[in-house]
Amino acid sequence: MKSWRDRLIVILGLFLTFFALAVLGTLVIDVFLDALPRLNVKFLTSYPSRHPEHAGILPALVGSIWIGILTALISFPLGVATAIYLEEYAPKNFLTELLEINIANLAGVPSIIYGILGLELFVRALNLGKSVLAGSLILALLVLPMIVIASREAIRNVPYSIREAAYALGASKYQTVIYQVVPAAMPGILTGTILAMSRALGETAPLVMIGALTFVPFIPESVFDPFTVLPIQIFNWVSRPQKEFATNAAAAIVVLLFLTFSLNFIAIYLRGRYSKYSRND
Repeated sequence: MKSWRDRLIVILGLFLTFFALAVLGTLVIDVFLDALPRLNVKFLTSYPSRHPEHAGILPALVGSIWIGILTALISFPLGVATAIYLEEYAPKNFLTELLEINIANLAGVPSIIYGILGLELFVRALNLGKSVLAGSLILALLVLPMIVIASREAIRNVPYSIREAAYALGASKYQTVIYQVVPAAMPGILTGTILAMSRALGETAPLVMIGALTFVPFIPESVFDPFTVLPIQIFNWVSRPQKEFATNAAAAIVVLLFLTFSLNFIAIYLRGRYSKYSRND
């Protein structure tokens, strides 16, 4: 009886999975078909305009790239360093457990809360304004708990025999962690980081809270310039009454999906590459 129940659960899970994939595939195909008239080089290299046939996503695309790079540069070293400390160096006491619980809770905090925090801390207190740097710092705070959790899990899964072998050869704690543990955990660390960055690219609420602009007729040239990103540009076009702007929004969604899928493919590639090197070592 138990085996039939298990089979039924598996069949139901597969059915729901295929159903969800079918619905998602239908939506993606529908958006792609709507976007086809505007998917061209001119759309990628043009500035926003009141005329939908001349509007493009260049400032939003460049702004998303700026935000993505800066967010990764800020969150990746902090997240990995925190994970290394908690797993390899931190004493197991009440304060450490409290810190771990708070990190896990922060991963589930709504993104709008990070927007409110960033508005008070980065925009007003630090006087960074509606800049690329302020937006990157907010998104770095948003994805930092996810990077810490993924990195800790990857480090925890490294066999302890690797550490013992390094110690037996006379390596110090620092040498063991940096040259043995972290490289072995790198596939999981990179995968978690890139997936976290995929979420950051699609965030809108925190950036709207700090006043990221919906109409930017220029490309940000420094981290202190105002900016916009693809999700905000899509929101702006969807809110317009003209049908042509809806077509532009669909094309921008396809570009954003392409960026997100590219990051996921990079995560898969890096995971396979580093896993192969780890097995060879």
